Amino acid sequence: MAAHDQYVDAETAAELLGVSRATLYAYVSRGQIHTSGSDGDPRRRLYSAYDIDELNKRKTIGRRPRAVAETTLDWGLPVLASSISLIDEGRLYYRGHDAARLAENSTLEDTARLLWDCGATDPFADPANIPERFDPYVTNLTRPLPLTERCQSLLPLVAAGRTTAWQRSARALWPGAATLIRAMAGAASCSSADGAPVHKHLAREWECGDFGGDLIRRALILLADHELNASAFAVRVVASTGASLGACLNAGLSALSGPMHGGTTSLVELLFDDVRQAGGAAAAVETRLRRGDGVPGFSHPLYPEGDPRAAALMPLLPRDASRDDLIAVMEDTAGKRPNIDFALVSLRRALGLPRGSALALFAVGRSVGWIAHALEQNAEGGLIRPRARYVGPAPED
Repeated sequence: MAAHDQYVDAETAAELLGVSRATLYAYVSRGQIHTSGSDGDPRRRLYSAYDIDELNKRKTIGRRPRAVAETTLDWGLPVLASSISLIDEGRLYYRGHDAARLAENSTLEDTARLLWDCGATDPFADPANIPERFDPYVTNLTRPLPLTERCQSLLPLVAAGRTTAWQRSARALWPGAATLIRAMAGAASCSSADGAPVHKHLAREWECGDFGGDLIRRALILLADHELNASAFAVRVVASTGASLGACLNAGLSALSGPMHGGTTSLVELLFDDVRQAGGAAAAVETRLRRGDGVPGFSHPLYPEGDPRAAALMPLLPRDASRDDLIAVMEDTAGKRPNIDFALVSLRRALGLPRGSALALFAVGRSVGWIAHALEQNAEGGLIRPRARYVGPAPED
């Protein structure tokens, strides 16, 4: 029943769910049940038995309030409705568009307009939305700080007052949002933002030429959003309180810094160091596994067949024997493939970018998605306030 390749007809599907056919079709329209054509009759639709089984499990949980509190935040079970991005069958979509395909020719600014649902409006076209230059003295003071803390220190200096009042419409917030994205690029690269596309600005500051700029462009788009990950959820919680867009970015940066999120890139850097010091990937991996350390940068819970973002970037990088050897060792020993963290560090090393640039790309690209989630949460309204199931000592009499 739970096999991914089994399908049943409409009558059986409705019976398994205990609903009418109209309700069955509603589940299909909301993307909760996948359908397939029948070989015998192309006009006859069949319904995924796996999806039906999963939907019944969720309905069962919904009838047990305590189970809801314990499982709502688990991997794979959606918490909030969103029209921004979708992860489905090993692919990532932005408002229905395949992110890997968008990365072929689009810019981060194009992606921002798509995720913010700007339509024909281009908030990046107005010169008024270019942030003022950071004071060089202040920039130098923040330069030694970790990336996320440097961005959090510099963003409050941006004259983007139009991002503070949530009573404004999304259209009125787009100019300030564009200003913040450019400011993020400047803060991440210890420079002052200008009106150039973000990928060209970063390529110029990091001196990696047109080839490097194109790789940066692709990476930024692939990083723009990733459904309700930890940082996006943190942003939505903060946005639900009525906080400003700048405060929402601050929350996203805080979550991103953790080693189980964007901070994984620093662990992948250490893995590459280990490979060099051990004289080969096999020895480095063996040592790590014996220590119980694990090997960061491989596999992703949402992509059992491989991270499509890494698959879109890795083939474009210059060949590197040590990196290729590491990928082969992990494929052979653990059946694991590179994820986006590994791809970002590989890109950083291939282009000779400053150490920490992998996380910088992550922060700049993901800021677009954070703003999209903040705008969407504001439009929906309501405070995100989960309940806890108390497991402490019994209350005193």
